[in-house]
Amino acid sequence: MAGSSETAALRHRPAPERPRPSSLPVRATGLLRRALPALGLFVAVRALGLLVLAVWAGAEGRSPHQLLSARWDSLWYTDIAAHGYHWAGYQATPHTRGAGDHSHLAFFPLLPWLERGLHTVTGLGYADAGLLVSAVASLAAAVGIHAVGERVFSGRPWGSRAATLLVLLWAALPIGVLQSMAYTESLFTALAAWTLYAVLRGHWPAAGLLAALAGLTRPSAAAVIAAVWVGAALALRRHEGPRWRAVAGAVLAPLGLLGYAAWVGGVSAYLDVQGRWGNGFDFGAAYGRFLWRQLTHTPAAGVGLLLFVGLVLWALWSGVRQRQPLPVLAYSAVVVIVALGAQAYFNSKPRLLLPAFPLLMPLAAWLACVRPRRAAAGLAVLVGASAAYGAVWLLGSGPP
Repeated sequence: MAGSSETAALRHRPAPERPRPSSLPVRATGLLRRALPALGLFVAVRALGLLVLAVWAGAEGRSPHQLLSARWDSLWYTDIAAHGYHWAGYQATPHTRGAGDHSHLAFFPLLPWLERGLHTVTGLGYADAGLLVSAVASLAAAVGIHAVGERVFSGRPWGSRAATLLVLLWAALPIGVLQSMAYTESLFTALAAWTLYAVLRGHWPAAGLLAALAGLTRPSAAAVIAAVWVGAALALRRHEGPRWRAVAGAVLAPLGLLGYAAWVGGVSAYLDVQGRWGNGFDFGAAYGRFLWRQLTHTPAAGVGLLLFVGLVLWALWSGVRQRQPLPVLAYSAVVVIVALGAQAYFNSKPRLLLPAFPLLMPLAAWLACVRPRRAAAGLAVLVGASAAYGAVWLLGSGPP
């Protein structure tokens, strides 16, 4: 009788409600709400950097607006936005004199497309449109970095704090001023971060589309493509979700990069264009020779460069020890390989590494576990040094 009563009770017990999948707007709102503290810190750090730059530039009688919007690569992007690509040897304009035979084709089209679109819709100048794209993209990057940090640090009591610190560290990098320039760094980092988030969530078509857009932004999109491929391969091996979705993401991911290379004339043609700029890829041979010259002629500078390389490699290894997800590690590793293996001169190395925000995860995790006062004091020094360095750098040699 007891068994019969228990069976009847179970039969009449209401079935538990299945959790309803949250809609995309609800998930997006939740992501943004959780990222608000990190976003506020990001805006504060970048605002301080811009304020220091404005004051310093004003003291030297120079325009901070011109420094941010109309120097170096910014000029090439705005020229493409205004006049399109030059297929033959590039003829220098009054704004890019000294360019010689360098070709516009070394610069990917997504940023100029966005600049042209904003100019058409709003009437903004191309340079100001570039600044607006970077400003919005930097905010999107900050939220995306926080979302990736949340996924990587999930399940740990300090995870939320570490995700916020990850955004703060990225904002306070010595070359963080690039995030406020009419360059592609903020746009590319935003696309890369959200691609990684889509990979970690198993949203394969979205990951593939975002990776394809990254491929229209910078050649280092190879790192984003690698992350999608590694994640898709793992999903297929583990039989996670419908196979066609992972395959679709993997197929979509390289289309932007390969499509642009094909439009230029093929991969070899694009590599020739880059070679004329001195930006070929030689697996670090040119950089190794540069390091050796520095060690033999200016040992202090050479040792500093070795420490820089060692710090980057240590951060990558720390990510392995931290057991970061394989797609995240693949992304970081390829960014490092592209940055250190390129022939571009040293000043471009930190710029090429700027999108490699997962390298900061071990430091963010450590800071999340130390005493708040100690962490705050160290971060305050870092933020102040970043603001000062950014102004000195931009008023001096600046990004190549």
